[in-house]
Amino acid sequence: MSSGNEELKQSAESEHLEQMEEEMAFDEEDIVKSEQHLQEQIALAEKKAEENWELLLRTKAEMENLRKRTEKDLENAHKYGMEKFVNEMLPVKDSMEMGLAAEEVTMESLHEGMKLTMNMFNATFEKLGVKEINPQNEAFDPELHQAMTMQEVADVEPNTVIAVMQKGYLLNDRLVRPAMVIVSKKPE
Repeated sequence: MSSGNEELKQSAESEHLEQMEEEMAFDEEDIVKSEQHLQEQIALAEKKAEENWELLLRTKAEMENLRKRTEKDLENAHKYGMEKFVNEMLPVKDSMEMGLAAEEVTMESLHEGMKLTMNMFNATFEKLGVKEINPQNEAFDPELHQAMTMQEVADVEPNTVIAVMQKGYLLNDRLVRPAMVIVSKKPE
């Protein structure tokens, strides 16, 4: 009986080995299809990598051009930033030179010329966004005014500007120079 068991055992092992060989055996057609599929995927991946590389190079070149253009614009802004100011001030300078070149000058004509030049100057400031701060008889504002001294005044509300020693100026609503003022205080 032991030889019958051994034969059965060998037969089962042989069947198992055949089954395993069949499972492991690939159809040649499947291998070719799988290889073609892999080749297609590799070709697609290489194409995509090439597209991305070209995109990277173009983007890098564009960034370099943008950097150079920005540097040039910034350099020009520093170099020519005052051009508008200069163009606006030239007529004022011309007016002053004409006044100085006048031969027959009277106090009246000199005063009239200065008034006209001052009007031109104020109009130029307005165009450039410069506003004058003249806080006479207004409440003291430490954001816009610099108190030079305080004086006791009976008939004026405390913390009121009673005299402007020097006008202040704003440029596009940003303080350039505070108004220097004398402020009232309550008498003791």
